[in-house]
Amino acid sequence: MTKPLLIIDDDTRLTAVLKRRFIATGNYSVTTFTKASSALAAPTQPCYAILLDMMIDDELGLEFISALKERYQPQHLIIMTGYASIATTVTAMKRGATDYLAKPASFNELISKLEGQPATTTVENKPLTAAQAEWEHIQRILAEHDGNISRTAEALGMHRRSLQRKLQKHSPTKK
Repeated sequence: MTKPLLIIDDDTRLTAVLKRRFIATGNYSVTTFTKASSALAAPTQPCYAILLDMMIDDELGLEFISALKERYQPQHLIIMTGYASIATTVTAMKRGATDYLAKPASFNELISKLEGQPATTTVENKPLTAAQAEWEHIQRILAEHDGNISRTAEALGMHRRSLQRKLQKHSPTKK
């Protein structure tokens, strides 16, 4: 019997690849949505797990965690994001996500999270770079101000446009 999986992501190429790979395992059936609001409007169906993108066009995936969990009652709800930060990880977990993965996440990493197996790769514990520390700080202050750019910029003592430019850049990665 296959496990029903929902993938909610606006990146249609990524969604198509993930769908194809999950189905190829023979263990999953996959339904995809490009918006969390569309998934909530769809007829209820059995659901083993939900893979939810954090930034979906004009929607913030974090805001839909509780509603998706209530409607579908999945065993796993995994947030996937290209904008990983400690602040958003904490927020996601508080709202009911079972896991949080930074994109690009490998398919094996997704499978191991869904199957409850330890990850096959080891993570080195390196100190944060200055850019990473700044990114984490910005994300924490942004979360404290409920995503309000103007209030966050004021709290950080910078111009709103400067903050927007920093946020448009990808988060610095650990090397």
